[in-house]
Amino acid sequence: MHILNNGQPLKVIKCVGLVVRPDSPQLRKYYLRLKNVLDGFGINLLVSKVSSGYLECIGYDEDIVFSRADFLVSIGGDGTLISLARRCYKYDKPILGINAGRLGFLTDIKLDEMEEFIKKIVNNKYRIDKRMFLEIELEGKKNRSLVAFNDVVLIRPSVEGMADIDAYASSKNSNLSDKHINNYYGDGLIVSTPTGSTAYNLSAGGPIVFPFTEALILTPICPHSLTQKPIVLPSDFEVSFKSNSHVVIVIDGQDKFDFNDFKKIRVKISKSSINMIHRLERNYFNVIKQKLNWGSK
Repeated sequence: MHILNNGQPLKVIKCVGLVVRPDSPQLRKYYLRLKNVLDGFGINLLVSKVSSGYLECIGYDEDIVFSRADFLVSIGGDGTLISLARRCYKYDKPILGINAGRLGFLTDIKLDEMEEFIKKIVNNKYRIDKRMFLEIELEGKKNRSLVAFNDVVLIRPSVEGMADIDAYASSKNSNLSDKHINNYYGDGLIVSTPTGSTAYNLSAGGPIVFPFTEALILTPICPHSLTQKPIVLPSDFEVSFKSNSHVVIVIDGQDKFDFNDFKKIRVKISKSSINMIHRLERNYFNVIKQKLNWGSK
């Protein structure tokens, strides 16, 4: 396993990109507040074309927003931020998450704290945390390459029948080459990042893994055998899966594919990571204690 290092603060901030939770016109007032505070520092704000319609402002293609912005702002829930992180993956831009959702594991800045925290960013009073991505290769007649921030889920599409999934592992350090490691028979399997360990993985009984860790988490979903348990694999491992049963592939809860259209799925840790902007004082253990109600008497 490996712990990711924190990123370096931005040297210059001249332009900020904004993406807002879809179909949320009530967030326009927060767009105006954000624009106002950035205008005060002479910083330009570019809004994605997808968000601009209900924000009633000029919008730009995402390629323009992602390439020109020094950092990106997501206003919404964790799902909005995850979607943005996946779309801007190749641009390597830091993301600030403003929480207009429910739980907010990733989007920890509240709406009413937005202006004050932007001022801290301008004054270099923040930190950048690196989070790992998964690279997914769907191998078939038409190969697909995707990335995941939280997880890849292999799951049966209905209550009828079982998902029957064979798992293999490769690792140069462990001298493994497509070694069969397990057969998962049940509702399915989750391959999670440490960031995603507090999402579906946690609900399925998987472990919470510190988010700056580089590791793969494999957690069976309602396995037919009670001896099937989650396993955490080191950062150099690549896992692959085959299945002759009816299984659906779901990536970050946002992209869906039929496993029958592919021969094999390969999953590994990406060489690139996503940079998240957070408060200097942010403590992960305080976050999970608050969100999961730990330690209350």
